[in-house]
Amino acid sequence: MKIIILGGTGRVGSHIVKYALQDGHHVTVLARHPENVQLNDERLTVIQGDALDEEAIAQAMNGMDVVISALNTDGGTTLSESMPLILTAMKAEGIRRIITIGTAGILQSRVAPDVLRYRSSESRRKTTRAAEEHEKVYHILSQSDFDWTIVCPTYLPDGERLGTYRTETDFLPEGGSRISVPDTAEFAYSLIESGEHIKKRVGIAY
Repeated sequence: MKIIILGGTGRVGSHIVKYALQDGHHVTVLARHPENVQLNDERLTVIQGDALDEEAIAQAMNGMDVVISALNTDGGTTLSESMPLILTAMKAEGIRRIITIGTAGILQSRVAPDVLRYRSSESRRKTTRAAEEHEKVYHILSQSDFDWTIVCPTYLPDGERLGTYRTETDFLPEGGSRISVPDTAEFAYSLIESGEHIKKRVGIAY
């Protein structure tokens, strides 16, 4: 399978790259700084480019089967501005499947199920800027015809890969307070093969 990973030099994305290569997939990473990709594998292609560069995204999407976006907010509007470009390139290439890394803030609140967690008393975040960006992406995807899944981790320390965690559609698993970067990456990567949680947000925690 040919997989493109956006944000492949980041915390979660770099782990997804490793898992995919270990399983023999062909991986393309679009990176602003290719030198930050520390892996050397004949099945790995690194393309220099920005997620806000329409031409770079179109080039990187060529021949791909699945898209994984582990982009972060960069403190700005990268997520919401890049997603329409990503979907346009996917449509041109006939790609259906996209898996993105979101945040638990855009899941439904347990104390007020009609609102998102980051807008409720359930959230402990002092700033909502990142969650607002992720919410914009959620709305863009939910209004599209693509087979999307948003993986929504709670507090995300580097930690270890334990391989055991809980997931729940639309909500954070009850009592969940953290999930490691490697386990978040493992779950997101597993969705390529499983085909589960199509057009869903999925909370993940221990």
